[in-house]
Amino acid sequence: MSEALAEISARFEEFAAIRRDIHAHPELGLVEHRTSALVAERLEAWGIEVHRGVGGTGVVGVLRSGNGEGSVGLRADMDALPIFEASGAAWSSQTPGLMHACGHDGHTTMLLAAARQLAETRRFNGTVNFIFQPGEEGCGGALAMLNDGLFERFPCDAIYGLHNQPGLDVGRYRMTPGPAMAGGGFFDATLTGVGAHAARPEAGVDPVVAVCQLVTALQTIVSRTISPSNPVVFSVTKISGGEAHNVIPQTASFGGTFRAMNWATLDLVRERLEHMTQALAAGFGTTAEITFGEMFAPMINNPERTAFAADTARAIVGADAVEGSAPFVLGSEDFAFMLEKVPGAFVRVGNGATAGLHHPAYDFNDETIPYGAALLVELTERSLMRAAC
Repeated sequence: MSEALAEISARFEEFAAIRRDIHAHPELGLVEHRTSALVAERLEAWGIEVHRGVGGTGVVGVLRSGNGEGSVGLRADMDALPIFEASGAAWSSQTPGLMHACGHDGHTTMLLAAARQLAETRRFNGTVNFIFQPGEEGCGGALAMLNDGLFERFPCDAIYGLHNQPGLDVGRYRMTPGPAMAGGGFFDATLTGVGAHAARPEAGVDPVVAVCQLVTALQTIVSRTISPSNPVVFSVTKISGGEAHNVIPQTASFGGTFRAMNWATLDLVRERLEHMTQALAAGFGTTAEITFGEMFAPMINNPERTAFAADTARAIVGADAVEGSAPFVLGSEDFAFMLEKVPGAFVRVGNGATAGLHHPAYDFNDETIPYGAALLVELTERSLMRAAC
């Protein structure tokens, strides 16, 4: 067991209590007022310089040691999800309809544990920036911090982030050099026809039929437009239209998401989605309006920083517990925008046999806290030791 892992493990109960408190008080993206206040107060108590309100509810702690000019960023996300919790935990959400179903309560706690450890030991030479990001769950929190001058105000030579992974044993790490997670976006489309009595469909223009045809036709974006060697997911996830059994409605709508591993493919999918929706809607005599939410970037891990993170993890738990070249996944992660600006790596940390992410029964495994925090500490110490040489 590494020194950092042993020292953080000795404070397990303290940090498990913090995690459970955050879990019991979930907050949606960009309104994490209680959580950011808790983070800021803890950092200040440990003698760390604190900057509040970065990108809205974001918090950045700055810790300096020695005279080294190098700097490292460590990032965690803070927001919860609009899900009714069914975990049965004693510390379940006290806010009906909101829960920490993705483990951001654990990520925040791991970064707090790393901050306390580094503040006490100061076994590094340079500056470490503790970045507590709001609004990761599709709310644009990373871009909000970047637009607020994150890296101009808090320069970083490298940046690292973590995410728990259910199904991967506690004490194991997994990372992917290069393209690691997909970029993508959300879309909504509304088709407008002519309402009519359901007994006289010839008197109207039915948008429901048009939407049903579109949902099927749009699947050909992947199967007939994109090479099978280029991973893409296109999913229509919601459809609505009509309120009565005997009325052809005036409008019907659908929406969903698309994911790909590079911007060029994302642009192509979006272009085809717009073109096919307008053309097919017109073919059915309806008009279409399509809107897109904030696009999120593909996550590209810097190969050198990822290899460095893998070597650091092996020093903590041994080579057999680290997978340094794991396959990419088609989920998305807001941290990608930070990696576009600063080289770094995103590491998955084993969360054990828990329910899956975004599931009502999910609960972060507190046994994961020391492993995530120890990796962040070791990455800082090793990075800034090199920078001082």
